[in-house]
Amino acid sequence: MLRGDSEFEYQELHGLKGQELKESLAQFDGAIVRSGVKITAESLEGNRRLKAIVRAGVGTDNIDKTAATRQGIVVMNTPAGNTLSTAEHAFALMLALSRSISPAYQSLCCGKWDRKSFMGAQLADKVLGVIGLGRIGREVALRGQAFGMRVIYHNRSRLDPAQEAPLGARHVDKATLLREADHLVLVLPYSAQSHHAIGAAELALMKPTATLTNVARGGIVDDAALAQALRERRIAAAALDVFEGEPAVHPGLLEVPNVVLTPHIASATVATRRRMAELAADNLIAALTGGTPPTPVNPQVLR
Repeated sequence: MLRGDSEFEYQELHGLKGQELKESLAQFDGAIVRSGVKITAESLEGNRRLKAIVRAGVGTDNIDKTAATRQGIVVMNTPAGNTLSTAEHAFALMLALSRSISPAYQSLCCGKWDRKSFMGAQLADKVLGVIGLGRIGREVALRGQAFGMRVIYHNRSRLDPAQEAPLGARHVDKATLLREADHLVLVLPYSAQSHHAIGAAELALMKPTATLTNVARGGIVDDAALAQALRERRIAAAALDVFEGEPAVHPGLLEVPNVVLTPHIASATVATRRRMAELAADNLIAALTGGTPPTPVNPQVLR
């Protein structure tokens, strides 16, 4: 919903890309977009009207922020809205892997009652490795602690010990985390530096009994390398909510049985989507009425 004293006219548009997207953006003062809309430098070229773009979500890698900044367009996101739902989805995926939920369900659908084939593993006493201990990562760590897991994490910079203590989390280097984790969860932001942060070399360090869960962004994992590792059983299983080149999914991931795949739905709860919509509206209203947006990504434009 839009809140505030100002009135806005709006249109809801779907499936825009290329020239059609460029022409549509040129007709508006502000835009709220989801991850599937790719706003490139070409999309903004010659645009003299657009003042603000809000990404309804956390990652803004689908927006060319350099081009937007050059044209004086403020880019904003809604970083806090999906924290709890994404952490919960990570655990839903981990539990699905550890207890063979998907293959057991498929077996039942085929008319079988095969209890012996689905011997699972409990999470208690296992090592939970979190790469990216930000807002979502901390919630994942708290849930791991509640499940009786031992939590290790890797960030580019270590948290203050006072922040680590409530999470029961121990900071380690990336190689150590990959070697020790029974369940690896990725919640780091996507950037050029984190592209293929988990590739063939990293997968080779993991235990053959380990699982990998990615609820962060597509491109952080080399999906082709992961498909091969799963096919060769070099790791036990993987759960992915995000993919390189989504909505396309690497065909190799669709050919192996030891995966659980969901279509980028970690934030798909009513409460989360409402919070994201409200924060997106607050950002847009502030940007278009001379106020200070709550969560700008390129605040230098405002200055």
